[in-house]
Amino acid sequence: MKTLRLDVDEDAGVAVVTLDRPERLNAIDLEMAGELVALWRALRFDERVRAVVLTGAGERAFCTGIDRDVVVPQPSSPYMQDDPLLAVGPKANDLWKPVVAAVNGMACGGAFYLLGESEFVVADATATFFDPHTTYGMVSAYESVLMAQRMPYGEVARMVLMGNAERIGARRAHEIGLVSEVTEVGRALEGAVRCARVIAGCPAEAVQGTVRALWAAREAVRVPGFAVAPQLIALGNLPGERQAELFAHRGRAEPRIR
Repeated sequence: MKTLRLDVDEDAGVAVVTLDRPERLNAIDLEMAGELVALWRALRFDERVRAVVLTGAGERAFCTGIDRDVVVPQPSSPYMQDDPLLAVGPKANDLWKPVVAAVNGMACGGAFYLLGESEFVVADATATFFDPHTTYGMVSAYESVLMAQRMPYGEVARMVLMGNAERIGARRAHEIGLVSEVTEVGRALEGAVRCARVIAGCPAEAVQGTVRALWAAREAVRVPGFAVAPQLIALGNLPGERQAELFAHRGRAEPRIR
């Protein structure tokens, strides 16, 4: 793998998956998207692994969503949209081994595809969460659906509608339930691994059945939300050149952290 690292502690039954593009703030390009799909599917067969920790390399970001240099041609129909991030999460690849996310620095936009398919999030004090879609003339559709199952409606609405003007700090993320634990700076991975080791010590069949049950409860809301997302994106997204103009003018504004 060129964009990911995999480290397996066989004694503990824990795998650490690291998004490894720190020079691009761990943004997901098409190569990383393909490697994530292949890795999640491979972990289904890896009997050494009973729990997974997902994190990002470097100190600046967990993941900043899709790489802005990625170009994905779209059909002309509003009912069909090609989104390479729809397949990057563990649940999308039928992996029912529990995944704990360890976040430091920024997690934004398409990062929520990964956080939304993790069981829970451990973050250090540097973590910030935001969704810049509306700032740049794009509809936050799939991200909003996933986060509406993690956070109170008003908090999701504020995050996605405020766009790049405001970020949720680690303390506030913990208060609203997006984050289950806030650690000292640089200790999120350690905290997530500690939890994963406990989970991996339980009988795997019981753990995976519980994960599947939890996800089944969420699917009742997620499926209809995802069904309307392509049309909303096709109707609401500005043309690419207009998005680029907004990014150039608004991309450097200093956000407020709450």
